[in-house]
Amino acid sequence: MSSLLSALFEPGWNSSEPVLTAVVIGGGAAVVSGVVGVLTVMRGQSFAGHALADVSSAGGAAAFLLGLNPLLGFLLMGIIAAAGMESFSAHRIRERDLATGGVLGAGLGLSALLLYLDVTSKSTTGAAITVMFGSMFAMPPSVVPLALAVGTSAILAIALLYRPLLLSSLDPALARVRGVPVRLIGLCHLLVVAFAVALSAVTVGAILSTALLIGPAAVALRIAGRPGGAMLLAASIGVAATWGGILIAYDSYDWTGGHGWPVSFCIVTIIFLAYLAAGCPARDKVRAAARPGKGSVQAAGRG
Repeated sequence: MSSLLSALFEPGWNSSEPVLTAVVIGGGAAVVSGVVGVLTVMRGQSFAGHALADVSSAGGAAAFLLGLNPLLGFLLMGIIAAAGMESFSAHRIRERDLATGGVLGAGLGLSALLLYLDVTSKSTTGAAITVMFGSMFAMPPSVVPLALAVGTSAILAIALLYRPLLLSSLDPALARVRGVPVRLIGLCHLLVVAFAVALSAVTVGAILSTALLIGPAAVALRIAGRPGGAMLLAASIGVAATWGGILIAYDSYDWTGGHGWPVSFCIVTIIFLAYLAAGCPARDKVRAAARPGKGSVQAAGRG
């Protein structure tokens, strides 16, 4: 048993401050992204989540330029983008996607400018890599309090808005009839998504944060039958993928002679493999439903 643990956990795993910081912030980001991601997929707003993640990169680039906490930059730009997307969007999905695409284009253009200024005026050559693809082992412990505050706020918001948010996600027309302020609920949802992508962007980077938001949620919705169960499962999958990716990246330093694999690559790969594996039960259910068998005979007998 001890030999197995020593093979999995390289020396210094438990005592490394960068690893512990990555475990805490990455785990929190995975929980928030899993919970928020389920509602995002159910609402058909995966593209909006992707857009918020990409646009938030402008905030991360601005934070590097001004010497601020990167998480604060990701968060503020995500909130501005969410407000803009909801202000210009309409009820029709096509018009909503057009508004999202417009905000996405403007945000990426601003991000390109700020990253250019980072390189030319601050000589921070690693800013683009950190903003776009993350650098979990380089996060300072001072980020932890803000990350926990952002994550807790997002979970509390989902808990308070769960019933009207779920109803407006499943049947917007019925929600309006029952007096639910659908437009306001939609704005609140996008703001919570901005919180989630800010946390995931500071861990796996702005470009790959969509994988942490959508991947575990897509897997959970294939397996779980209820939204609440899907949220718990998505959060669990996200945490397992994040911690597993951190472990693999840490151990890979010994495999590659001191040049470890990127943490974001390891996390996204685990999520992708989980998505492929989740497709097998889904296909089995479809085949079982299509194949005449005991269940169909019993149903016919009852008829």
